[in-house]
Amino acid sequence: MNIKQRIISLLSEVDNGKFSNIALNEYFRENHIPEKERGFITEVFYGVIRNKIFLDYVISKKVKEIKKDWQRQLLRISIYQIAFMDSDSKGVIWEATELTKKKFSVPVGRFINGVLRSYDREKEDILKELKDENKYHIVYSYPKWFVEKMQEEYPKDFEKVLISLKKIPYMAVRVNTLKYSCEEFESLLQEKNIKIIKKVDSVYYINSGSVIYFDEFKNGKIIAQDGASYLAVKNLNPQSGEVVLDSCSAPGSKSVLIGEFMKNQGEILSLDIYPHKIKLIEENAKKMGIDIIKAVKLDARKIKEQGKQFDKILVDAPCSGYGVIRKKPEALYNKDLTNVTELANLQYEILESASNNLKIGGELVYSTCTITKEENTKNIIKFLENNKNFSSVKIEIPENISGEYDEVGGFLINFEEEIVDNFYIAKLIKNN
Repeated sequence: MNIKQRIISLLSEVDNGKFSNIALNEYFRENHIPEKERGFITEVFYGVIRNKIFLDYVISKKVKEIKKDWQRQLLRISIYQIAFMDSDSKGVIWEATELTKKKFSVPVGRFINGVLRSYDREKEDILKELKDENKYHIVYSYPKWFVEKMQEEYPKDFEKVLISLKKIPYMAVRVNTLKYSCEEFESLLQEKNIKIIKKVDSVYYINSGSVIYFDEFKNGKIIAQDGASYLAVKNLNPQSGEVVLDSCSAPGSKSVLIGEFMKNQGEILSLDIYPHKIKLIEENAKKMGIDIIKAVKLDARKIKEQGKQFDKILVDAPCSGYGVIRKKPEALYNKDLTNVTELANLQYEILESASNNLKIGGELVYSTCTITKEENTKNIIKFLENNKNFSSVKIEIPENISGEYDEVGGFLINFEEEIVDNFYIAKLIKNN
């Protein structure tokens, strides 16, 4: 199968509701694809999703109607290559034309050829016109409400925010220090000629995704995990022998990290509302060699009804995900401001519920992988106003992480940090 036909199939899966990372990982797992070809598929696949609004705008200017999904996907791919990659335009147009001739007919091939040649001639004029008309939501492929939201929250730097969130992410993996060492992992990377881009304690950002095929990944010596979620657990500071709650834990990467900090001694209760995700938590725990995790199907909003008390609680709340759209770009297109408000209310309910089960003197870390104030600072301020027996503690962040503190000591890893996920982390202590 032609490489672009492969990408067309993957894009169609995402358009039909499949998560991009799941679609791509499944495809690579089920098919033997050379590394160079994997790199091209990944770049074009994610590039089309990241820039879908712009690509569809260009297509709409050139075509009144496209009845075949295959043709739309091919136009998206080809326009993406012409607009955003260092590709030979003539070669891109020729390949698209030939593919279409074979798939449909010569007249349809000529149609595709005409659309792409027209865009290639006018691409600079189209971009200039959009910028002159301040249509940044089209230029950078964001819903219009999101751009307006960023203009409100980052009035001086909103365009930098929009550009930053479209950057291509690096692979992030964490060393499981119960089974492996950072020195051993660094030697492995050197042997494989893989470059370290950034390091956050035992989390490495590297320039190759091939590590997920290594034996070290399969046997739990390393795990895919971002430095931001690592820092949420580090600030929780779980200790050996403690009883810890991970209230929204799937797929379990933070639960197993908690277990690692606890040296696999103590008790961890990991919650999720979906049975298949409970199984995922258990599989991750087994692979990483952590046997103190008890995974339970339970809505975190109902944990207060259980009565169990915990030394430490992690509330890594379900959120809009705008801090990780570099990795999950389709998240941009299926939510709006109403969803943000609904999610903020859900997060607060979980936070309120979990706080009831924290021991006096216990510590709670609240985190999200998003950047909106409703889901972050405003939730913590509201909680502190309604729970006078809690106080906030300033989060500890390494010097090589960019971001800013808020008025409650929470930290937002923001758009200036173009490698680590844009996370919000806040810490609370329960007083007498």
